[in-house]
Amino acid sequence: MSTSFVTMNNQESSSSTRLRRQKSSATLMDDTETTTSIVWFRKGLRVHDNPALSDALIEAKNGLKDERKKVLPLFIMDPLFCNAQKVGANRMNFLLQSLTNLNDNLRSLSSIDNAKSNDCLTVVIGKPIDVLRDVFMKFNVSSIYFEKEQVEPFGKHRDDEVIELCKNLNVHVKTYASHTLYDQEFLLSKASAKGIPPSTMGAFQKVLANVGEPPAPVPTPPKNSLRVIPGAGDVLSKEFKYANGIPTLEDLGYEAKNISFKGGKGGETEGLRRMRGALRRGGDGHKYVQEFDKPQSSPCQLFAKEKGNGTVKASNPFEMAKKAASSSLKEDFSLLWPSTTALSPHLKFGTVSVRQFYYELQDIMKNELKGKHTNPPTSLMGQILWREFYYINAYGTPNYDKMVGNRICKQIPWKNDPENLAKWESAQTGFPWIDAAMTQLKEEGWIHHLARHAVACFLTRGDLFISWEEGARVFDRDLIDADWALNNGNWMWLSASSFFYQYFRVYGPHSFAKKYDKEGAYVKHFLPVLKNMPSKYIYEPWTAPLEVQKKAGCIVGVDYPKPMVDHAIASKQCMAWMNEAYAAEKKEKSGEEKSNKKAKIGGATRSNNT
Repeated sequence: MSTSFVTMNNQESSSSTRLRRQKSSATLMDDTETTTSIVWFRKGLRVHDNPALSDALIEAKNGLKDERKKVLPLFIMDPLFCNAQKVGANRMNFLLQSLTNLNDNLRSLSSIDNAKSNDCLTVVIGKPIDVLRDVFMKFNVSSIYFEKEQVEPFGKHRDDEVIELCKNLNVHVKTYASHTLYDQEFLLSKASAKGIPPSTMGAFQKVLANVGEPPAPVPTPPKNSLRVIPGAGDVLSKEFKYANGIPTLEDLGYEAKNISFKGGKGGETEGLRRMRGALRRGGDGHKYVQEFDKPQSSPCQLFAKEKGNGTVKASNPFEMAKKAASSSLKEDFSLLWPSTTALSPHLKFGTVSVRQFYYELQDIMKNELKGKHTNPPTSLMGQILWREFYYINAYGTPNYDKMVGNRICKQIPWKNDPENLAKWESAQTGFPWIDAAMTQLKEEGWIHHLARHAVACFLTRGDLFISWEEGARVFDRDLIDADWALNNGNWMWLSASSFFYQYFRVYGPHSFAKKYDKEGAYVKHFLPVLKNMPSKYIYEPWTAPLEVQKKAGCIVGVDYPKPMVDHAIASKQCMAWMNEAYAAEKKEKSGEEKSNKKAKIGGATRSNNT
């Protein structure tokens, strides 16, 4: 779906009028002069299934009859997010890798043989509205194409500002909903006449059953279809930093030594290779797809290569990263796998199209597996649907990232405890499983979804009773795959603030991981201070006799912190507080219903007396 604005705003401000006059003066030309279309990349860092790019190239007639029209692929890095306080080093590195790969893939479409390596994608650091205003002036821009932001408040405000600027400058705007399976406006209109998103997966699946299949991926543009403006970055570099190349981590003030993500490089090329590698795991029988069951995957399994020639079979698909059993295709051998796909960073940045993933997975399920596979919500297809579920809820819920003013969120009087929050964030809780997961998060920018469950439960309703908003902030900074809709939705779920309400079901911070890793290999990997601790005590080192601690070279309270809480006591207290909050909300709602009922009766009585 697209939105076009081709006429000026009749209520232009005087400043907008001046800008229009400046543009006319700076770019006044006859019919033979060049005009420019901008493809503004934000997410959607790919050339496959990119309707904004495809339409821009088609409508500019690049490489065909119209030699006047050129396209400027543009990525703008907002300084607000170019720092380690907002975006962790692993995620920023993944983004820069993705931009480098996008530049390469755009160059493969380019019709300019002598273009410099960085000529195809222009990367600029600056506030988007300021950069675009300048670009419009310098390159006689007639149109701009981009994937619209549908859920994040910051992005929606940014887009509104840019669209208003385009109206005032007679720049044609086309926007696309291509970051999700469906346009969320369309999906919500089919879900509820009142604009209320479905709050359960069952209800959501009923909506999907009535709307038909999502739009098919658009074809990748052909070679020689892109004609860029040579040296565009050099022109912009006079006003904006790094416009003549893609910056490095060091350029942005990061330390490269903090990078250790094991899930591969960022970028479309690596993303598609990982997606198709995941679909082939288990050999020609597609065993991984067939048996995928998310709750059965292991949060303690480290990224590892899958070896073998496809002739040895593992006991289940989640053992395959540890045992010799995988694809017979050599190109897959360099990929490192956890027990899941690790595709979430690519879906977050749009280096892999979720629609491409959906249809390639669906093809295997229908034509190869003939319907004999696990089903949503725990199947591999189910994971795609969960992503869409959180997006429709984010789209249809004001203040989705907050407790106050959020109609789907329980109002719980969480504790304000900066000291305990800091211990949790810095992996100093004294619970090895929790600290190992938080260490992996900090070092690699990724943790398994069950590890996310455990640390989130511990921070909120399980032990510390600290607001989910604080946890979401940390995840939003440190996760490579941090996604505004999914991150906030999952934190509400895991804190029993929305979607899930069984607050008495708590992840044991010293017992949960034993199910997956009795020896504690995961803990010993991320907490080397405990590497010599006997497995018997690895999850509860404070219970080890002092002589055992000394022999292991780890004295609890000296080399590794004591538990910050007594879990048995803390969890019971948290349950009591949750029970009180739920009861208070129930009482408040009951009072509101009674008041509304009285008001209706009173209104009817007055009506009958007139």
